[in-house]
Amino acid sequence: MLALSLIWSAYVVVVGIWILLQRRAPVATLSWLLSMAVIPVVGIGVYYFLGPRRLKRQRLRRLRSRRKSRMRSSVARLREKVPEAPESLKQVVKLVTSSTHFPISTAEEVELLVGGAATFDSIMAAVRGAKHHVHLEYYIFEPDQTGQALLDLLAEKARAGIQVRLLVDALGSKRLGRRHFAALEAAGAEFALFHPTKLGRRARPVTNFRTHRKIVVIDGRIGYTGGVNITDAEDRRIHADAYHDAHVRLEGSVVNWLQTVFLEDWAYALDYKHKTEPGDYDALLPDLPEGSQVVQVMASGPDSDMEAIHRVHVYAINAATKRVWLTTPYFVPTEPSMLALTNAALRGVDVCLLVPEKSDSRLVTAAARSYFDELINCGVKVFEYQASMLHSKTMVVDEHLGIIGTANFDNRSFRLNYEVCVVTYGEHFNAKLASQFVEDLKLARRVGYARPQSFWQRLFDSAARLCSPLL
Repeated sequence: MLALSLIWSAYVVVVGIWILLQRRAPVATLSWLLSMAVIPVVGIGVYYFLGPRRLKRQRLRRLRSRRKSRMRSSVARLREKVPEAPESLKQVVKLVTSSTHFPISTAEEVELLVGGAATFDSIMAAVRGAKHHVHLEYYIFEPDQTGQALLDLLAEKARAGIQVRLLVDALGSKRLGRRHFAALEAAGAEFALFHPTKLGRRARPVTNFRTHRKIVVIDGRIGYTGGVNITDAEDRRIHADAYHDAHVRLEGSVVNWLQTVFLEDWAYALDYKHKTEPGDYDALLPDLPEGSQVVQVMASGPDSDMEAIHRVHVYAINAATKRVWLTTPYFVPTEPSMLALTNAALRGVDVCLLVPEKSDSRLVTAAARSYFDELINCGVKVFEYQASMLHSKTMVVDEHLGIIGTANFDNRSFRLNYEVCVVTYGEHFNAKLASQFVEDLKLARRVGYARPQSFWQRLFDSAARLCSPLL
């Protein structure tokens, strides 16, 4: 018995030092330490694959690929065309620029696409019209009816001489098998996996760090991003209860920066396969006319300590004077973001949170509900969308600031996943985001304070909340 106690004590000390050196937030560190102590054998295995946040080798590889990339001169050329930021928004523009290194830009067109059907139709039409290249990056790309139709079209364009590059997350798109890769490559397209999940050295530490980005770039001139993955589950023409989602279509110089995110991810993924990068960067990053709408691409991931998307959300909420309308399918707030929301409501800002009544993760749904009473008590209006699974990721702040993209309002998107969003400045597009928010509220139910719940439901919600730092 004494020997076991000594072994366990030594284990706790060694594992504790290992976890402490990760320099996580104190709550997350304590959560992991408790998990390791309670379930030492299983816990250490889980932490080995999912716990470490620092991607030192991956960060160095990514920076190395960025330095050696032949697109550096093209990116430098683009930076010479940075427009003047609106006076009232200079601080948030500076924050995005400093934390992501992507400058403010403009768009000739910013179109809100609501639902998978509208998004897929628009993307397919743009791919059909491609003259030079088609670039796609997705977390989930299913080989179902929707996915196979797009794969067939990509192969057709590749056979016609169009450069086609498809990058998918190895875990999120695990159903996309070798036969799908082979068919694309046989047609002349290029294919790559982000963080292959093979057993061995590669399985850790990259297993827990996924590309959650959804990016399509056509000829360097048309770009798409948002919440919609390539799957039948997003299309109501196929499934009556399809996810309710939102995407954005962009034209103009801002597409160059969305393209830059893709090209950096592509170079990083190719480094695993030791293949060469594209060489025609002037064609991939063309000179494009400036537009009337001021926008900015914002990317973040675990290869940077900046947590850019997290920072900008918190800053924007803190800076709000009239309204903060937030839509997210997964609401697991960090301490700073929770304080920002409640402080804004206490200051008299109209803070509305729209989440799904039931998400596709029971644990996340329970964790989200554990925060509702605190939010409502501070004046936040909480709504649960009832028509289907809500998957949109948008935020409207006052009249002049909006965010749409791939990031959920949770720890995973803020700190673990590779994400991308578009920040929109000005009234035009943000009025569309606000109008859609109002439409979505018509299919939602407002949550009341101290709503009736069984003891077991309250217990489960509270237990799920303990997992918040790990989700």
